[in-house]
This record gives sequence, structure tokens and C-alpha cells, in this order.
Amino acid sequence: MSTYYQDDYVTLYHGDCLELADLWTCADVLVTDPPYGVSYTSGWVDGRKRNTTGINNDKSPATRDAALEVWGTRPSVVFGSWRVPKPASVRQQLIWDKGDDPGTGDLTMPWGSSFEEIYVSGKGPIWQGNRSASVIRIGKPLGHDRPDHPTPKPVVLMELLIDRCPPGVIADPFAGSGTTLMAAKSLGRRAIGVELEEKYCELIAKRLSQEVFDFTSL
Repeated sequence: MSTYYQDDYVTLYHGDCLELADLWTCADVLVTDPPYGVSYTSGWVDGRKRNTTGINNDKSPATRDAALEVWGTRPSVVFGSWRVPKPASVRQQLIWDKGDDPGTGDLTMPWGSSFEEIYVSGKGPIWQGNRSASVIRIGKPLGHDRPDHPTPKPVVLMELLIDRCPPGVIADPFAGSGTTLMAAKSLGRRAIGVELEEKYCELIAKRLSQEVFDFTSL
């Protein structure tokens, strides 16, 4: 275990989240984009199929489910896919509509999955904000806004979700490109992240250290 990055709002650990469970399960709300268990591979690039090493622990939802079991029944917001079973005890399902991008999936089919599911679970504190539709239409990160990660989420999407979460510290045990941590910080909320791959820890630290936030209006 090592603390890879830390500032006044965010602490990032490099390691296996299941081995470091004591460090992030002390938080209040889980907001994470785990390996879904869909065996992710990249799509087509310039008309040619690109092979990648995929995403760690993405062969099945076992790692996701193990992390959720450790977390328990407290509030959580977890990304997922229709291709694998939902986590247990989902209270509300949201849809992230990515727009016209066909996304990943079976390249032999003439349609692509241009959406992802988001599962809201947990007992306890009341969720925040006014009632709204369960479909969230926000485009995927593109160009200079897209970090070097296979499945990044838009910061604005994560801000919207975190803004609806109960008060307290945010945990993301599958930190990826660090978007959840960035969004929490931009909202003036403390966050704890864990990332297995050091190259993504480096990416997260770079993104967080380059961001300048104004909390005077929060």
C-alpha cells in the first residue's frame, strides 16, 4: 500500500481495492465505475480493429461484487452494463445517454450501445436535489477533454451524480482516470480513491495537480 497522491480534498492510493478496503470503506458514499465484467476491448480505428489488453478484472463482475459486498448497504452509485446482472438491492436505475456515438460492444452488429446503466443503491441518508428524469444526456469526453483511459466519464456527469448524493466523503475504489475524484473536489467534497494500475495513478495525480478550483462560491 502507498499513498500515491494527496491534497486538501483527495487522497489516492495505489493498490488492490479489496486489499485496501479499510482505507476507503470509511467514506460515506460510494461513487464508482468498476470493471463491469464485459471483457471490454476497443473498437475500430481508421477502419481497422485495434487489439488492447483490456481492463483488469473485467472478465466477470466478481471484483465489482466483492467490492460492493465490502461496502455493504450504505449509499452507492455504480456504473454498469445490461450485459451482466445488476448488483443486488438496486433502488433506482439511471441511464447515461452518450448521444450519437455507437460506443463499444459486438462489432458484428449494426448497432452499438450508446448508453450505460447507473445503479443507485443503499439505505441511510436522504439523497439530494429535486426530482428529475432517470435518463441523463451528456456526450462522451472528446479530443483534448478525453484522458488517456479506455472508458473515461465526463466530469460534468460525475458532478451531477455526486451533487445528488448524501453528504460526506466520496469513495471510488476503481478510480480509473480520476474523474470521480476530480468531480468531488470541484464540488468541495473530500474523496478517497484506489487505483490498481500505476499508469492510471500517474494520470490521476497529473489531472488533479493541474486543476485549479474556486471554492469561494461553494
